[in-house]
Amino acid sequence: MKKQMTNLVILVFVFCVSAGIPGCKKPAENVQDVGGVLSVGSPAPDFTLADQDGNPVRLADFRGKKNVVLIFYPGDDTPGCTKQLCAARDDYAAYQAAEAVVFGVNPQSPQSHKDFIAKNNYPFPLLVDQDMKAAALYRCKGDQKNVRTVYGIDKNGTIVFAQPGMPETAEILKPFQK
Repeated sequence: MKKQMTNLVILVFVFCVSAGIPGCKKPAENVQDVGGVLSVGSPAPDFTLADQDGNPVRLADFRGKKNVVLIFYPGDDTPGCTKQLCAARDDYAAYQAAEAVVFGVNPQSPQSHKDFIAKNNYPFPLLVDQDMKAAALYRCKGDQKNVRTVYGIDKNGTIVFAQPGMPETAEILKPFQK
């Protein structure tokens, strides 16, 4: 009976986290290789993607200069994604204080990203991952859209935070605090 109850709790927890239900978060100490995310402590895979204006953004260009937060999200102008990216917008000063640049990443078009930025006044770029190669590198590629996942990458290019769902800004930035 105890094993069945444990299995039920795990099943409900996995559903809750994968569905991005607010308040249902994985503890940071259990992040490694759970739910398909890359391991904390591993090197961040490099990529080059265009932002909404066609400017190339190469992850390696930030090494030694800035921490990076990648927010892989399913879709522009959807309720959950708007909530998540607006939270990053509202807490943008905290990201800047942590010497972190923020990028939203999904496969939608540059025009869709431009419209989403204009509507919500995002102070950070949205990257176009049309073929979903970056999403595949970061293990958050779904069938037609990204699986909501946030990565924190330090100035050395090491993953210091990896969590599916919508983690709070304080959780994301904690590994960058000295």
